[in-house]
Amino acid sequence: MGEQFSLLPDLIINQQATNEIIKCNEKTSKYGLVLSDKDAIELVETRNAALLSNGRIEFGGGIINKLISEFCNSPFLSQYDYANTLHELIETFYYFKNETLDQIGDDDLIIIMKKYFDDRCNGSIELLQGRELEQLAKNIRFDKKHYEDLDSEEDIYDEEEWE
Repeated sequence: MGEQFSLLPDLIINQQATNEIIKCNEKTSKYGLVLSDKDAIELVETRNAALLSNGRIEFGGGIINKLISEFCNSPFLSQYDYANTLHELIETFYYFKNETLDQIGDDDLIIIMKKYFDDRCNGSIELLQGRELEQLAKNIRFDKKHYEDLDSEEDIYDEEEWE
């Protein structure tokens, strides 16, 4: 019985996170994007697995909601790939929180991810992960350039590296 009792907080947290995700449908439905209860549960499971695999903990469930809110107006999302893209974005977020040495706040990283996803990657998760965020993380690790320079006209990476 003690083991069942210790699972109760996790169940409550997961249910709260699921409910919050479903509430996002009010905002995203105007973009033609809606998540089912099953989708929401699976997104919470993806978050939990990503946290575990990246050795991270999280208080509250706001990252999924923040990703949904930031990305819902992307011209590269459709109902067809919405849930799958969110799974990939969740995994990408936690991986790059580690890779950027936590030098970038959660909200800033999400904004950067969206900017790259829409502007430089044309909706490609592969380019987002393998080129843009990887270079950003490398620049942060080697202190080449700070992420705050994103708004400048200069690219954050050396274009010769990608030719």
